[in-house]
Amino acid sequence: MPVRAIVFDFDGVIANSEPLHFRAFRDVLARVGVDMSERDYYNRYLGYDDVGVFSTLNAERGGTWSDRELADMVADKALRLAELEKDVSMLFPGAADAIARAAAAVPIAIASGALGPEIRRVLNRTGLAGHFAAIVSAEDTPLSKPAPDPYVLAVTLLRKHVDGDPLKPSECVAIEDSRWGLESARIAGLKTVGITSAYGRADLEPYSDLIIASIADLNVDDLHRLVH
Repeated sequence: MPVRAIVFDFDGVIANSEPLHFRAFRDVLARVGVDMSERDYYNRYLGYDDVGVFSTLNAERGGTWSDRELADMVADKALRLAELEKDVSMLFPGAADAIARAAAAVPIAIASGALGPEIRRVLNRTGLAGHFAAIVSAEDTPLSKPAPDPYVLAVTLLRKHVDGDPLKPSECVAIEDSRWGLESARIAGLKTVGITSAYGRADLEPYSDLIIASIADLNVDDLHRLVH
């Protein structure tokens, strides 16, 4: 049975934006006297959306920040990220071609913990927005990865773009760069491909049906073989 739809994570898969996210978090947190190291970001917080990062940090600090302060931090981080993105190439090498190949084969979507405006800003700037049948961002689900909600919604939205029998999660493949995202996709019932852009093979292998080095290596024929 061939794959009928593909769902991509965004940061760390399509956009080489994780270093910029780290810098934006670091800069905002520095204003309130909190030091975030790069190691902590990748080891502890990368799998969360913005609200999740600040809320987790708040819990770790004994809940000293109010809801208003947390909301302001989320807003400040989004503004700082937009500043850092200016005049920077955001796509991984080969990402545009890989997206075009995938979209020519089956309907594709994004399921991401990034904010919708951040995703669409990059896709519009790079001319890739038209390839995606659906975009699920941080605002669209009550729970973020590693909960299955983003992938459950992505598959639901893709159903209207797939002919024939109703689309099943097991007929879809998720492309992810972190164990949190891979867990989310697996719980939702999708097959999983891990990209070693942020973590090594050993970190991703327990959660992946296939491992590739970069999005440039994505081959739709390989994905067909995962779905059976």
